[in-house]
Amino acid sequence: MIDAIGIGLVFPIMPDLMDRVGASSTGEGALWGGVLMASYAGALFIFAPIIGSLSDAYGRKPVLLMALFILAVDYVVMALATEFWVLLIGRIFAGIAGATYTTATAYIADISSPEKRAARFGMVGAAFGIGFVLGPAIGGIAAELHITAPFWIAAVLSAANVLFGLFVLPESLEPRKRRPFWFSDINPFTAIIGAFKTPGLAIPLICLFVFEFANMVYPVLWAFFTRELFDWSSFTIGISLAGYGILLAGVQGGLMPVFINRVGEFRTLQIGILSALIGFIGFGLISTVTGLILVLIFAALSDLSPPMITAMAANKVDEDKQGLVQGVIASLASIAAFLAPLIMTGVFEVFVDEDGIYLPGAPFLISGVLIALLIPLVWRLRSHAQS
Repeated sequence: MIDAIGIGLVFPIMPDLMDRVGASSTGEGALWGGVLMASYAGALFIFAPIIGSLSDAYGRKPVLLMALFILAVDYVVMALATEFWVLLIGRIFAGIAGATYTTATAYIADISSPEKRAARFGMVGAAFGIGFVLGPAIGGIAAELHITAPFWIAAVLSAANVLFGLFVLPESLEPRKRRPFWFSDINPFTAIIGAFKTPGLAIPLICLFVFEFANMVYPVLWAFFTRELFDWSSFTIGISLAGYGILLAGVQGGLMPVFINRVGEFRTLQIGILSALIGFIGFGLISTVTGLILVLIFAALSDLSPPMITAMAANKVDEDKQGLVQGVIASLASIAAFLAPLIMTGVFEVFVDEDGIYLPGAPFLISGVLIALLIPLVWRLRSHAQS
């Protein structure tokens, strides 16, 4: 949750931050922001399997603490940066530290029985949701004082998170359940290929990749999309993201366990995928704030999907490979996060250009098409779900 607050603080100020380092328009600022997100994802792709395997070999706690420490340093770099290349270097180091979520989900897998993993992965999402309620709201308010204020707040919170983990968090992986770290684990492609060869893992991994690629349109473009369509300020963007965070926490922390108990994992996944399709098409076509609020509900419901698919993948491997699998999942997500910002921001820039067709929601429609194409594979996940 604390980590999500630090991340959420930054989202509302992205357009202003790009202006600070020299972007000349909303479209160009979105493109530059996409490059930053892609650099983060590229570093995460390279290091996620390594960090996941290190946590399998040496325990979750030390790896998690190191990642959080690097994030704290990164926020200080972001606060001091006045040139784009400095931001770029900072984002690369933050990507190296992207093990926070990977190691956390492996930790949850360690302490959960297979039938409880989906709901508990949902609780991780709910914690992130609460963080995204507080983060964007604080970021939007703090930005009224100074554009760098959210970064300093994020740095302090991340440092506090290191102390919290150091003194409160117990280790979850017993020494007898650890496995040796192999040099083959350094190559992300080796880990990914090995995971795809594991019986039952290929389909959920493909589904996660496509869903993550489509869903990246939200963090990549939300601030620029609402700035372009409604001329929202950083404060208003922050409040809208906080509203989404409230919905997300309610869905993953409240509705998800109810859905799983009443209709099962697979039906819950179906609800999430259908909601994603409605959300993307809705955002692609809206022109009013009222429409945005209504569609935002479906966007939140779509977040039922990733915990379901992640649990289905986790249930296919033993405890000593949970870190590796979560690292592979993070690597696939990072590939999506590398490609999506470059593609989505490019599409956005084309469709907000005064000389062409004006359709700011075009990237959301592309995401909708991807989800529609994913439906046949999702149907094949029925056998992977816990009853």
